[in-house]
Order: sequence, then structure tokens, then C-alpha cells
Amino acid sequence: MKKQLLTAACALFLTVGAANAQVVVRIGPPPPRPVEVVPAPPHAGWVWVPGYHRWDGHGYVWVHGAFRHPPHSGAVWVEGDWREERGGHVWHAGHWK
Repeated sequence: MKKQLLTAACALFLTVGAANAQVVVRIGPPPPRPVEVVPAPPHAGWVWVPGYHRWDGHGYVWVHGAFRHPPHSGAVWVEGDWREERGGHVWHAGHWK
């Protein structure tokens, strides 16, 4: 039983570490796309989260914006951005504040 708990704990720590790992991309992201056409929200109170360029390991791909349900009343979406650091470009994901 102890061995199983230890194995599960190690797997959890490795998973969390991998999720927080940031890839340094040596090629800068393309310029932002023109403003997306924002459709009507599917539900009252939902927030539009703009699209962004994602690195897929070979190049940048565009991820379209989408509506998201705020986790609580008064939550504000902070957009993600590419920042120059560690000799390249690092993506800092958007999040709720």
C-alpha cells in the first residue's frame, strides 16, 4: 500500500512539473492577427477570450478565440502573451484574476 501511495505521489509531482514547464522558442511569434469577429455570447455573463499563436513544436499555429465561463462573479480574463526571456520567447498563458 505504501509503495502504491509513493508511486502515485511521484507521478503527481512529475505531472505538475511537466505542466508548469515552459518551452523557450528561438523564433519570435508572428504579428498579432487582425481583430477577430466576436459572435454573440452563448450564455449571459460569458467572456470572450481572444485567440493567440501557439507553438506546436515545429511552428506557430493560430488558436481561435472562444467564450469562457468566468470561475466566479467579477473574474477578469488576463490575456496570455509571448515574452522575450531566457534567450528566446516564452508563452505565459492567460488566466482568470
